[in-house]
This record gives sequence, structure tokens and C-alpha cells, in this order.
Amino acid sequence: MPYELRLPDIGEGVAEGEIVRWLVDEGTKVKEDDLLVEILTDKAAMEMPSPVSGILAKIVAQPGQVVQVGEVLAIIEVASGESPGDSKPSSPGGDVLATPVVRKMARDLGVDLSTVSGTGPEGRVTEEDVRGAARLRREGFGGQAPGPTPAGPRADEERIPFRGKRRMAAKKMVLSKSTVPHALLVDEADATNLLAMREALREIGAKEGVRITILPFLVQAVVTALRAHPAMNASLDESRGEIVRKKRYDIGMAVDSEDGLVVPVIRDAGGKTIVELAREIERLAEGARNATLPLSDLSGSTFTVTSIGSIGGLFSYPVINVPEAAILGVHKIVKRPVVREGTVVPRDMMYLSLSFDHRLIDGGTATRFMNDVILQIESISLA
Repeated sequence: MPYELRLPDIGEGVAEGEIVRWLVDEGTKVKEDDLLVEILTDKAAMEMPSPVSGILAKIVAQPGQVVQVGEVLAIIEVASGESPGDSKPSSPGGDVLATPVVRKMARDLGVDLSTVSGTGPEGRVTEEDVRGAARLRREGFGGQAPGPTPAGPRADEERIPFRGKRRMAAKKMVLSKSTVPHALLVDEADATNLLAMREALREIGAKEGVRITILPFLVQAVVTALRAHPAMNASLDESRGEIVRKKRYDIGMAVDSEDGLVVPVIRDAGGKTIVELAREIERLAEGARNATLPLSDLSGSTFTVTSIGSIGGLFSYPVINVPEAAILGVHKIVKRPVVREGTVVPRDMMYLSLSFDHRLIDGGTATRFMNDVILQIESISLA
């Protein structure tokens, strides 16, 4: 009996995914929960398990192909007498509404989904629900297949498939630049006190097992400024004709990974200390570079900071992480002569660049926000 394996609704606003590779070949006998295919969404990579036992009769979606939620990925021939079911297999927890990613997490953590109360839409069990259950237990892809490849590269050329995270990031960049009227504001901040404070806290960080960088201080400065300027912590819901001002401060941080740009999210950034922020930033950066972060860590940011100072560059014009209203670019700190109280003195200066959606934010609002960010950076004191 043929069973159509379809791309499930994995939540988090994901509507499509790119087939990275099939983990089994056509004609292979598979068991329920065997991993079949690796899929890349604009949030993260995931390995999709088989919801049934049978033979992988036909692979429909080929590597590099982008498929929509609900589209057929493959055909599995289920043995007669067995029920092919649907995306909810008859294993423990099989009648629970949960994504393949959540089901795999539950298996890895030894959690029976049938015992978990889902807090997601329509009672869907989320990753946080599974983590919570595990903690309690311890305590007591629209697109078409790519066109034909050219006959072959020239001897002095190298052709690299345009797929995976690079293509996903490119799609998001095109969406941002083609739909959002970007405006740019550039200013500079005196980071001398910030660097002194970082040095003072490095010993504390070492005792806590975490490296203190300048990013936690910048995140704190951004959150403080966002509280004073709520228009910056917003998005536009065009379908309803509404500006949505967020009352949470979930800060995206752009991470430069080998496979492309990744933006994990620091949740409740305003409620964390410098050490707590440093620890979370370290965890997210490592997970982003190793491609091990769950979808819940890669979506839902309200404002993004992209820090390229460690690499270099005087300043940049960052692309807004849609649907957010703005993004702050942070650049390298350079010792320069500046005038303080009529005297030229050496100070550690840093350029900041703010890209903002001119539909939602005027220049005056953006400038006042930037002024407050700079004030927070420059007013850091060891006293």
C-alpha cells in the first residue's frame, strides 16, 4: 500500500524546506522512526524520520529542490495489513500533535509524548514542552527543482551549487531589500570605559567558566534604548494594516558560520546579567556554527545586532532581518585621537551603523535611539 511522505508543518512560521540529502536509497527497507532525509529550512536543518515501516519505493523530491509544506517528498510502500496512518505514527505518543523535530528530541531524551501536555497551537507539543518533561523526569520547504547544470565549468572556473544555508540567506536578503525601504544612520561611540569594564569582569567570567566579550554590554545598551523607544522594537503586519510593537526583548545576534549567516536569538535579553548574557551568547554562537540549534533558538527575534568588529571593516550597511524594524551594526574598536574638555586624548572609538525601515521609523526616532545606545555604552563606569 503506497504511503505519501509529505513535508510536515513544523511550525515556527516555516513554509518550505530544501532537500539537502537522502539518508537512505530507493528500495531500502525502513522502519518507523528511521531517519530518511535531511531538510534545510530558513531556520535550521532537520532530519525527518519515517512515520511508517515499509520500503522507500520512490524519491520524489531531489537534493537541492525546494518543497512547500504538504508537498510529497517520497513514496513508501507499506506492507499489506499494516496501516500507513499519517504523520502521527502508532508508536507511544503517536496520536500527539508534534513535529518530526520534537518527536526526535523526545526519543533522544527518553520522553513519552503521550504524557506531555502541549502548549503550542491546537495543543501541539513544542520543544520546550519536551525539555520541561525531561527536566521533571530527571528531578523525580515554493519552489521548483533546479534547472539543468551547464555542460561543464571552464578550466579557470569553479562552480559551487547555490543551495543550503547560502540560498536560504540569499532569499531572505532579497525579500528584505525588495520590500523594505532601508535607511542608514552612522555614528560613533567612545568604548574606552566599555573595554575597561570588560577587563574588570574577565576574572569573574573565568570563575563562571564563560568568556566575557563586548557583545553582552552592547546587548544591554540596545535593550535599554529599546525600552525608551518602543517604535524600534516593532514589525509591520501588512495583512492587517497594523504596526506591532513588541513588549519583549528577544535580541537576534548574527553569527558567521562556515555554511552562511545564522541569527540565533537571545531570549529575555533585558532580564539577564552580563555573565548570563555572555553564557547564552557563547551557547548560541557554538550551536549556530555547529548547526545544532533547534528551531526555537532561531526565530522570533524583535531586534538584531550584527557585530563584525572582530573581523574588521570601518562600518557597514547591514540588511534588516525582516520583519524587524531595524538592525544595529557594530564595528571594530580603534584607538583614535579625540578632543575631551579641550584636550586631544587617545580614546577607543567604535562606529555604529543602524539600518531601519523608513515605513515605521523616522530619522528623528532612529537618531534618538542611537543617542541612547551611545549614552549607555559611554556611561559604563567601574565606580
